[in-house]
Amino acid sequence: MFGRKRTFVSAPRQRGPRDGFSETVIRVVDTIGPAVIGVRRTSRQRDLYDGAGSGVIISPDGYALTNNHVVRGAGRIEGVLNDGSVVGAEIVGCDPDTDLALLRLAGGRHHAAQLGDSDDLKVGELSIAIGNPLGLQATVTVGVISALRRTLRGENGRLIEDVIQTDAALNPGNSGGALVDAHGAVVGINTAMIGGAQGICFAVPSNTAKSIVPELMRNGRVARGWFGIAGQSQELSRALVRRIGLDVESGVLVVAVTSGGPAELAGLHVGDVVLKLDGAATPTVDAVHRLLTRERVGRKVTLDVLRNGLLVKMKLTVMELPDERRSA
Repeated sequence: MFGRKRTFVSAPRQRGPRDGFSETVIRVVDTIGPAVIGVRRTSRQRDLYDGAGSGVIISPDGYALTNNHVVRGAGRIEGVLNDGSVVGAEIVGCDPDTDLALLRLAGGRHHAAQLGDSDDLKVGELSIAIGNPLGLQATVTVGVISALRRTLRGENGRLIEDVIQTDAALNPGNSGGALVDAHGAVVGINTAMIGGAQGICFAVPSNTAKSIVPELMRNGRVARGWFGIAGQSQELSRALVRRIGLDVESGVLVVAVTSGGPAELAGLHVGDVVLKLDGAATPTVDAVHRLLTRERVGRKVTLDVLRNGLLVKMKLTVMELPDERRSA
């Protein structure tokens, strides 16, 4: 009377085409992913791994960018390539002031990424972070460019200019990895996140990296100018500004002068207030740092200095910043 119970098996549903957003991210990851490496380091005291980060290969012969804080004080360094193979690496040069370091990987014919133009970025555009957070190789996170031209304090106390802010998630181990735009160009080197915050992460602009890589290749370090003073920002009273006819309202108060340094040789004293350098206002120590570029090393500059209520002009020969100096 009753027929057998029939079982119906539905045919597999055909998946439709991916959306444009996914296609963009997939294309970028396929293009840049092979150029992003893991960076492993051992301690100098014992040949044991004591840290890891990320890096970006920028030339087929094995030059790779990472963060200075990833390799600082390392004994031995290795690069973990996208296919999981491990190669030796050496430090070519470091720049603590931008938290960048240049490595050279062993071997050749490496897959390299292209450094893009970070000055062309717009707030709100897509940003893709690729790195090795917590040792998880080739991890991809996606967000947007949250802000541009931020400043971030470097390891040596100087400000890193024009830093990129993104909400693409970064975690420990992402440092030194790639921040990539929708066209597949590396626009930043991921460097920091705000602990306890959500979606506030930073990258050193690719244009900053491009400006220092040649000097790291040649000299292993970046030459910057040095005054030989310790200073602090000093507001000027309105009465003083009016009496002398100043067009600035603050300067850098000299609180210490390094023996034998440029400032001492030029005659700067503790208590002087530096108002201008070659006509450019110096309201803060950071403003002085911005003006002490490598182009000024070895050159004489003119300082406008407030001394005992009088405005005087002085000549100072800028020297190269010695290692481990953190004053202006």
